[in-house]
Amino acid sequence: MVAEPHLVTRGAADPRALVVLLPGGQEYSTASARRGVAYLRMLPFGRAAADAGPGVAVWRLRYRYRGWNEPERHPVADARWALDRAAHTHPGVPVILVGHSMGGRVALRVATAPGVAGVCALAPWLEPPDHALPTDPAVPLLIAHGDRDRTTDPGESARFAAAHGGRFILVKGENHTMLRRYSRWNRLVAGFVRTVAWPNG
Repeated sequence: MVAEPHLVTRGAADPRALVVLLPGGQEYSTASARRGVAYLRMLPFGRAAADAGPGVAVWRLRYRYRGWNEPERHPVADARWALDRAAHTHPGVPVILVGHSMGGRVALRVATAPGVAGVCALAPWLEPPDHALPTDPAVPLLIAHGDRDRTTDPGESARFAAAHGGRFILVKGENHTMLRRYSRWNRLVAGFVRTVAWPNG
């Protein structure tokens, strides 16, 4: 049986903005990406995004596999699949990407895809070669990282944001799970969605 990505959708049927949640994962794994911890960690961000304002739809993407799996980069292909679905289902509706860890890396890989209106990367997994990724200066970019993160590097996040004209926020006292200051993270996501969906207030 061929593995396929999966979407769980909620919110407005005729949305003003569409938020696509991209969970974390592993560097290498072809195990099925079921509803594990990485997937469940995105649920509060989905609620925060939906509550950001009227007319926000939220899609949670479940990858085919848990791993990034260089050179295949399976979750990047899955994210592009979701963006194609968004363009077909809600043509012209701006898409806001919210990714954690590996999902943040995925979001930055597809940041220049048609329809993407904003990218929010939370504690993203970044490697030095990622700094050469293209970005669109017209697309708002927010990268937030805990200063106690030992899984991914807040320094890489700060350098990426500076190199690409993005906003960087260092969350004091937080690690990779983003649970110690969970209300702070939720506010960051909701505020970013609100800013992108309603740029004029």
